[in-house]
Amino acid sequence: MLNKKTIEDIDVSGKRVLVRCDFNVPLDVEDKTKITDDRRIREALPTIKYLMEHGARVILCSHIGKTKHKLSLAPVAKRLSELLDRDILFAKDVIGKDAKEKANSLQDGDVMLIENVRLHEEEEANDPAFAKELASLAEIFVNDAFGTAHRAHASTAGVADYLPAVCGYLIQKEIGIMGDALSNPKRPFLAILGGSKVSTKIGVIENLLDKVDGLMIGGGMTYTFAKAQGGNIGNSICELDKLDVARDVLEKAKEKNVKLYFPIDTVCAAESSESAQISVCPSNDIPDGLEGLDIGPESVKLFVDTIKEYKTIIWNGPVGFFEVDKFANGTNSIAKALAENEDAVTIIGGGDSAAAVEKAGLASKMTHVSTGGGASLEFIEGKVLPGIACLQDK
Repeated sequence: MLNKKTIEDIDVSGKRVLVRCDFNVPLDVEDKTKITDDRRIREALPTIKYLMEHGARVILCSHIGKTKHKLSLAPVAKRLSELLDRDILFAKDVIGKDAKEKANSLQDGDVMLIENVRLHEEEEANDPAFAKELASLAEIFVNDAFGTAHRAHASTAGVADYLPAVCGYLIQKEIGIMGDALSNPKRPFLAILGGSKVSTKIGVIENLLDKVDGLMIGGGMTYTFAKAQGGNIGNSICELDKLDVARDVLEKAKEKNVKLYFPIDTVCAAESSESAQISVCPSNDIPDGLEGLDIGPESVKLFVDTIKEYKTIIWNGPVGFFEVDKFANGTNSIAKALAENEDAVTIIGGGDSAAAVEKAGLASKMTHVSTGGGASLEFIEGKVLPGIACLQDK
């Protein structure tokens, strides 16, 4: 599926190699020097180690947080040093004097990390002058940041205008596994889509209807579909301007012989808090004043039993308001059911689904947990990802 050059297709020995990683790790709310989950750092290690072992002079770059947050990658440099068991040079700027001096001082096998690229507004604007300055640090560009591959930023796509560009192992793995699942899945093939809005998943649903045998809908999207079919949904989240879209999906699924699975009951409450009084209602008959916040016990049984029947399963989006433990049972039950279906290829499409699987301690039981929520959604939708399109073809 991936017809792009990788780090194994070029000679990196003695070359300065700029590697775009996704080190956008969560930091402690109180102490911004503490990383609370280093998974994204660990995912980058195979590419970094290959380059080190083949004599490259490695210059790592990434963003952390949003531009307005002005966060530092210093905690990442510290954690990288621990994971690689060697000192990592850390430049206190991106394209300034410190970064250039440290890049020029590198020896074969050395590794450095430059500061957060989003300290410059030119990064997200994909400013050519900024991209050219960034590219001037190196002789080769490697993109290994799948989580930002759907964004045409200076450090994800812009630098490829000035350097030979290839992908690292993480992007190779992401596109390889998800690409194979979409183009040549073990059947039957099920997609589970959750999250709050139909509008963010329309393209994904339409693309998947041509590929899957079954489509399971949960989360806030449930209530737009329920309303479209004449149900009462109380105060549940609903996109009234997408009712026709929901009806269109129902019709297309019928035409294409795709089985649709919706929750039959819902955990309801007046508010989404741990102290809320809950009740279980039919998904299409929720009383006024209450909102659906998780799939109910009968739906959990239906969904879990259904998952056992499928051989390829892609999951993107929680099926309830899982951030609150009281409404996390449905999402956790799906994670557990996927982990227990050992015969199936199970792919978790990043974002909240990945967070739920990680929180449940089940990530290692899945075939693949994507590092990119938005990127995996756009890939599943069939869109071109700028951070991959810019790489050299084989």
